Amino acid sequence: MNTLYLKAKWFLYFLSLLMISSIFMVKAMANSDKAYLVTLAQEGNLSELKRQIEQGANIEQRDLKLRTPLMAATHANQIDVAKYLIEKGADVNARDAIHDSPYLYSGARGLQEILELTLSHGASLKSVNRYGGTALIPASERGHVKTVKTLIDAGVDVNHINRLGWTALIEAIILGDGSQKYEDIVTLLIEGGANVNLADGSGHTPLTLAKDKGYTNIVNILEQAGAK
Repeated sequence: MNTLYLKAKWFLYFLSLLMISSIFMVKAMANSDKAYLVTLAQEGNLSELKRQIEQGANIEQRDLKLRTPLMAATHANQIDVAKYLIEKGADVNARDAIHDSPYLYSGARGLQEILELTLSHGASLKSVNRYGGTALIPASERGHVKTVKTLIDAGVDVNHINRLGWTALIEAIILGDGSQKYEDIVTLLIEGGANVNLADGSGHTPLTLAKDKGYTNIVNILEQAGAK
């Protein structure tokens, strides 16, 4: 009797899970069908996008990745589309499924034109990505000199530490290649107030890390700024 009861209980539990999964699948398919603006934005079809929005389409609709049309336009670096959407009021801080926003992504990828548009339309400078880092940290890592300067000038915290225990200065050193652009970024960060003695989670200072990498010019820049 107990065995029969347990089998019936597990069967009902499995059936309920199956029903819940089906509901989410149907909702996902429905969301996919409704995300036509996202597709238009990604493809750069500005004329049709404008027509749909003027007819009342939701400018903040989402696809299965939770991307808005502006997020999709940013991914594809569709500058004209992004400009139109932002000027129409699209949320520059709207997060997708992996916690990126048009502001964070354009900053991280050095998409300068879109970044500047987000900054002039309410970008949240304190917002962080899935690694707990500001836009300045990946911009420094990837060597986007102009973007780094733009973000520093905008007021992004140069000493913010992400969940890996790294600042923008540390990422520029350990994930960069020590070339001229990374020397420029290190200089910009220091001029912007970066703490040259702020260590990573393991206690390694920027100077120690630069020496370990053999980046002589960066070592000199750090030492001139008082690094120990």
